[in-house]
Amino acid sequence: MTAAERVWERMQDVLGRHDRRKAVTEALGLSFIKIKALRRLASGPLTLADLAERLNTDRPYVTLVVDDLEQRGLVSRTVHPADRRRKLVAVTPAGAEAAATAERILKEPPASLAALDADELAQLDRLLTKLTTA
Repeated sequence: MTAAERVWERMQDVLGRHDRRKAVTEALGLSFIKIKALRRLASGPLTLADLAERLNTDRPYVTLVVDDLEQRGLVSRTVHPADRRRKLVAVTPAGAEAAATAERILKEPPASLAALDADELAQLDRLLTKLTTA
């Protein structure tokens, strides 16, 4: 195994071990696709087609997701002002709160990362920056 392969394997292990999707789905009682939809809608209303594109899924499935979110009072649909055949989907105040909760949970670093000292975090930050800008 090469050094790069070993590091990649360890990175996947770290990410898999600290996957926040389970924590956020349990906290909100929603599937992760519904949470992703709320997070996308938190920045502003979208049509169903635009939401489907941003979620990288098909429109009929997004319709089912939005139907459930609407029944839970997390989103609302209104007629698009420029095209009455289209609907705009927007988060409700409860949906915005759920999206904010999801963001907090998903962005919380795992304890093992938070336990690194300032120098270690700075070194890791430099390396990750190098990897993401390459």
